[in-house]
Amino acid sequence: MTVNRVGLVVHGGRAEAVAAARTVRAWCAEHGVRCADIDVWQEGARHSAREEVDSAGDPDLIVTLGGDGTFLRGARLAAENDALVLGVDLGRVGFLTEVPAPAVREALDAVREERINIESRMLLTLRASCRLEVPTQMEALLRYGRGPMLPPPRVRSDCTAGSDWGVALDVTALNDVVVEKLSRDRQVSVAVYLAGRLLACYSADALLVATPTGSTAYSFAAGGPVVSPRAEGLVFTPVAPHMVFNRSVVAAPDEPVALRVLQGSGQAAVSIDGQLRGVLSPGDWIGVYAAPRRLKAVRLGPTDFYGRLRERMHLTDAPAALADGDAAPLWPVTTPPPADLAHLALPPVPGDASRTC
Repeated sequence: MTVNRVGLVVHGGRAEAVAAARTVRAWCAEHGVRCADIDVWQEGARHSAREEVDSAGDPDLIVTLGGDGTFLRGARLAAENDALVLGVDLGRVGFLTEVPAPAVREALDAVREERINIESRMLLTLRASCRLEVPTQMEALLRYGRGPMLPPPRVRSDCTAGSDWGVALDVTALNDVVVEKLSRDRQVSVAVYLAGRLLACYSADALLVATPTGSTAYSFAAGGPVVSPRAEGLVFTPVAPHMVFNRSVVAAPDEPVALRVLQGSGQAAVSIDGQLRGVLSPGDWIGVYAAPRRLKAVRLGPTDFYGRLRERMHLTDAPAALADGDAAPLWPVTTPPPADLAHLALPPVPGDASRTC
């Protein structure tokens, strides 16, 4: 594909990320591609995704150099501009980044020569009973030692505020949307609705709605299921609920999840992909649903999600696995699958370069 402009999102606190950024800039210079650094800390304030991509000249490829947090920053920009996003892996436990730093030049060549797969990932978006705002005193507290945070989501220009459907917010999430308690000594009380029907009322530390991509993030830490990123659905997970029913629920992609703060609750914080974006008061609500747009992530080959899960979670370190010797594939086959299995997503047969997952 033709790459006209690259937007570069770099974890500036890591020397290897800074070095890899120099490689990306050199590649761009060699191929006549414009390259713009996107620094979300610029001028001491955080900017909206639209402001950032406009200042970068509307890049058609976003390259992130860091871990999953850096990738999430780049994904927010790519989704805003319908651009591709390529994650260079410099993290520790991440699932989102794709390319090791030494291979960044080869990865850019592959994008330019169209030797890539484009993986479509579900995004979430929001409606709410009111605009999301962060109290001034809270913003000052959260800025301490962490830098400025993202501004509250804007209201979409095509939204009629105050209708039954609430205010449409101009924001997307790749991982999750979280409603959590503000006070350490008080849980948040929330009514949860799935597909327009009340599921239950929870008293909990937090309640979250994740994409399949985000199922290995906060939802996983809270005991939620691991979901293939190729699946479609919304994963609702309560965090430390004070009730017997503490299971996750996986809703269909066309079934919205709504969270209403109950009258007896204190205020609740709303975080989007780990960034605080607003505060809800008792009686306020948010609706989380699959966004019309998708993230277009660059993959250099078939994605071995379960292999990465096994490695990142050290699943082969279990005593039973060690006692069994070297791990073998479930199907150690050397021939193509039979006709009735040809539709399945399986690892490539050795020597068969035409087959992909």
